[in-house]
Amino acid sequence: MRTSNVLYLSMLILLYGCGNVKYLDDNERLYVGGEVEVEGEEISRGDRKTLEANMEGLLRPNPNTSFLGLRPGLWFYNIGGGEDATGIGRWIRDNLGQRPVLFSEVDLDYNADLIQGYAENRGYFNARSIPDSTENNKKVTAEYTVRLGSQYLIKELSFPTDSIPITKDIKETRENSLLKVGEPYDLDVIRNERVRIDATLKENGYYFFNPDYLLARVDSTAGDKEVSLDLVLKDITPAQAKEQYTINKIFIYPDHSLTGDTIPVTSRTGENFEDLTIFDPDNKFKPKLFHRSLRFEEGELYNRVDHNKTINRLVNLGIFRFVDNQFKVSDSVENALDVYYYLTPMQKKSIRLELLGKTNSANYAGSEVNLSWSNRNTFRGAELLTISAFAGYEAQISGQNQGFNIFRIGGEANLTWPKLVTPFNIISNSAFVPRTRATLGYEYQARTQLYGLNSFKASFGYLWKENVRKEHRLNVMDINYVSPFNISDLYREQMEINPNLARIIERQLIFGPTYTFTYTNTMQTARKHTFYYQGHADLAGNITGLVTGADIDSGDPVTIFDVPFSQYAKIENDFRHYWRLNRSLDLASRIDIGLGFPYGNSRELPFIKQFFMGGVNSIRAFRARSIGPGTYDPQAEASSFLPDQSGDIKLELNTELRQHLFSVVEGALFVDAGNIWLMNEDPNKPGAEFTGDFLKQLAVGTGFGLRFDFNFLILRTDLAFPLRIPHRPEGDRWVFDNIDFGSSNWRKENLVFNLAIGYPF
Repeated sequence: MRTSNVLYLSMLILLYGCGNVKYLDDNERLYVGGEVEVEGEEISRGDRKTLEANMEGLLRPNPNTSFLGLRPGLWFYNIGGGEDATGIGRWIRDNLGQRPVLFSEVDLDYNADLIQGYAENRGYFNARSIPDSTENNKKVTAEYTVRLGSQYLIKELSFPTDSIPITKDIKETRENSLLKVGEPYDLDVIRNERVRIDATLKENGYYFFNPDYLLARVDSTAGDKEVSLDLVLKDITPAQAKEQYTINKIFIYPDHSLTGDTIPVTSRTGENFEDLTIFDPDNKFKPKLFHRSLRFEEGELYNRVDHNKTINRLVNLGIFRFVDNQFKVSDSVENALDVYYYLTPMQKKSIRLELLGKTNSANYAGSEVNLSWSNRNTFRGAELLTISAFAGYEAQISGQNQGFNIFRIGGEANLTWPKLVTPFNIISNSAFVPRTRATLGYEYQARTQLYGLNSFKASFGYLWKENVRKEHRLNVMDINYVSPFNISDLYREQMEINPNLARIIERQLIFGPTYTFTYTNTMQTARKHTFYYQGHADLAGNITGLVTGADIDSGDPVTIFDVPFSQYAKIENDFRHYWRLNRSLDLASRIDIGLGFPYGNSRELPFIKQFFMGGVNSIRAFRARSIGPGTYDPQAEASSFLPDQSGDIKLELNTELRQHLFSVVEGALFVDAGNIWLMNEDPNKPGAEFTGDFLKQLAVGTGFGLRFDFNFLILRTDLAFPLRIPHRPEGDRWVFDNIDFGSSNWRKENLVFNLAIGYPF
């Protein structure tokens, strides 16, 4: 037997002890969870599995967290000393351990009633729940058998028939009702129907109405396994809730203090602007700021969409610490509301100093100091001016480029307007404030023993959100200029050996528009499936190339200030799927596809715009930038101390199983695959061109990791090794047979440790 296999078996034996019960007293039993079995001839297999999963989620208490049948939290609790822990043992128990959940804490009858009530609320009025338990080696599993009869269906549905306006408005919502004749009875659907009706009424001026004023009368004798539903207004519904209200006066207090009255007695009369009354005696804010932000207009019916949009836009301005909104019944106009906004400003100017730990995909780790000064109301219109300076140092903690560390220093100025600054007026109805941003920045970067780079950037563009899920970013102009300096003799010598290294330090001028679209619903944590998508388009030098007729194949490139400008089109699509398997287990997957097409004034993408593969957020079984392009072998180069593994095409696939283990610790098992390719053939890099055999050229790696969630950051450690190496001969790329954890040489050549902050995707 290989040493690696012995080690693996030893690890299994050790981990098996994580779930041991030897620390329990003789009369104690470890509760390992509950199982629900649903019986019913008329229930489909899919519905049965869904019911069982939902019912099991109701059971209390939750057992100790397990991973692959093991209970590491319980193990840490026990080795820490349990209830008698002291010293370091107490720290282990409190921070890493989980107290054993005993079967004596389980109320079988209570859980049985709970899941029976769940079944009845879904129309199984004749359900019965029978609790039981089984024991094995001092571990007890609670078992519940739920016997269901037929599910009752809705036979008849009626809405209020009174002649008053509100009942007519309720009746008009029927065509959008969630309740359908012939559908199963479901208490949650009835509750959601009341919320839906309330939301519709709120859009029609019924400010004081709420869902509790609606009653659903249920008659389960309406037919054979059928019910009739009658939606009515409760008798206790107050008269105010039945009336529609309009907006009367709108008052704004933009300098409100939570500790006292900030409006001087001599300034009790506010300034009128359009239909707003603004109490701003010190003239700190332009009235147009509030006119753009508020959605209400005097005389219109109250509606909750405008109510919520206004609150969100005022908060989204980023200049108010608190936003308090009140509605009061007008004493001068019947069935009208006076609206009050009490806004507490943030401190206008601030200085912030940050010390950051950093990791990146090139396996560099280091720190950075940021000093920034901000003015949150620069021109009295909620403009944000930020001026920052930074300095950082990064060293590669693994890989072949150790010793060539990076020192960075620079600064940046950003000015953001809370509106779209355009030659024509654009009105946004979104709940989020659109923004215009101008940026100017400089960075000095020195790579020890090698070279330095001066980088200048400038951009002007727009950011806007359609809703909480969709966001757009359009830079109408994005300019980057890179110029090298202090190129060392060592680097010049290596360039003679490997001419590709010259691309890293070439002068670059890149300008053109960029556009990014982002969609995500990952904030909806109750959903089983959530998604994230980001698409990015980058067009550089296209109009200039068209005007100048640039064509590098016909002669020298066209220059601007003696620097050839880059001309290309580039797109990238990043799609992610998150699958919540249960309360503590998730499957995360990503597909990242990119394509760059140089033309006109360029034969290839500028180095900083090319794609790279490998590293802590990419294929973790390979060092940063060490994969590809294609089947090209970088080790074939006479010099590979700074390999130029970049490409015009990118395909990356990742999947990761994430399990909460205990306390702040999460575990993960992952598989990564991908590669990069060149758009055109390069005689200096055989096998680098994209072909129809690209799937056979994917690098594949796998591994496992631990994540430590400290709320303010997630520290990630991953250990990975390759399964397929694309530059090996075809037919010999899979390396399963070479895996040998017991071999020190194999571990040295193949195991890659990744340390990073945050999830890889």
